[in-house]
Amino acid sequence: MQIESLTVKNFRAFKDVTIKDIPRFCVFIGANGSGKTTLFDVFGFLRDCLVHNVRNALQRRGGFSEVISRGREQESIEFEIKFRMEIGGVDRLVTYVLNIITVKSKPIVKREILRYKRGRHGSPFHFLDFRKGKGYAIVNEDDFNKEDEELEREEQELDAQDILAIKGLGQFQRFKAASAFRQLIEKWHVSDFHISEARGSKDSGHAEHLSVSGDNLPLVANYIFENHRKSFDRIIERMKSRVPGIENVKAIPMENGELILKFQDDSFDRPFIDKYVSDGTIKMFAYLILLYDPQPHPLLCVEEPENQLYPSLLLELAEDFEVYARNGGQVFVSTHSPDFLNAVDIDNIFWLEKTSGFTSVHRANQNPLLVRLVDEGDQPGWLWKEKRFKGADPN
Repeated sequence: MQIESLTVKNFRAFKDVTIKDIPRFCVFIGANGSGKTTLFDVFGFLRDCLVHNVRNALQRRGGFSEVISRGREQESIEFEIKFRMEIGGVDRLVTYVLNIITVKSKPIVKREILRYKRGRHGSPFHFLDFRKGKGYAIVNEDDFNKEDEELEREEQELDAQDILAIKGLGQFQRFKAASAFRQLIEKWHVSDFHISEARGSKDSGHAEHLSVSGDNLPLVANYIFENHRKSFDRIIERMKSRVPGIENVKAIPMENGELILKFQDDSFDRPFIDKYVSDGTIKMFAYLILLYDPQPHPLLCVEEPENQLYPSLLLELAEDFEVYARNGGQVFVSTHSPDFLNAVDIDNIFWLEKTSGFTSVHRANQNPLLVRLVDEGDQPGWLWKEKRFKGADPN
């Protein structure tokens, strides 16, 4: 899957924003408070709506009144995502639309649509269309020999009006588009990594993917070591080249059955437990576990990866993100680091500007001056420091 465009209306500082022609790897810059975290939370919010329900997703963020844009309380929160996905053996542009309102203080899904073109011509066809908990889905959408009017609609009523239709119908394979999109959202990873949660012993168990906070890091490291040794060896090789002295990392079982990470320094016989290694070492290992996951996430969002890392490592980390995107994932990164930005192509850079309380998004390759300066040899990070990205600087 590749997200190609995103429209957000009335979601916090995003009163009405559309981002088009989104590449597989893109980097967002902007002043503190400009909306970078909010942009990434769009994906976290949609995932929470799916995994739980709309009410729960809103409550996690303070309720509808705290999420709806200021002055727009009587309107709906709206999302439109256009993404590429293979359906019926053909790469198709699919559109997902979600509108949320409140009625008597209760959040309700006002409208939910999943649509795409069945052929080369004509308008996109609605394969799922629900209003306030009632609607239909197409059950024979892959029968491309039939005309639109011949497709079979199955009317459905959801258990509650704050549940996404793709959550309920997506459990059934006969609703192919809904099922595929549900699985994609469930696999989105919006990182909220905390070094303190990654440290320390963890209950033994099974974990194939790094959690949002990173609190299962030893379990995932152990899983990759035992089941995908080539991937683990690749991770260790990159650790050795980036962190001085690191020779190996292992998840070691303790007497009480828990797992703990131990880092082997080539200058010492005994490894160090993670309590005694630097924050940067823990963070680099966690990023490598995430980026060399044998089953990558379709969407990966990471905020400010430069924190706790030495500046010279950021070039290699940016390359890791780009490789991850080339291998099929899509990567959104926010940064405050000119060093990181210097490693990114201008076609992959967006900047956020906040004026009168609301955010707008600009693309660097649409600015003729920036394009000319980069063509002449300037680097994006230094241009940012020189305040060439208008509106991206707090001053």
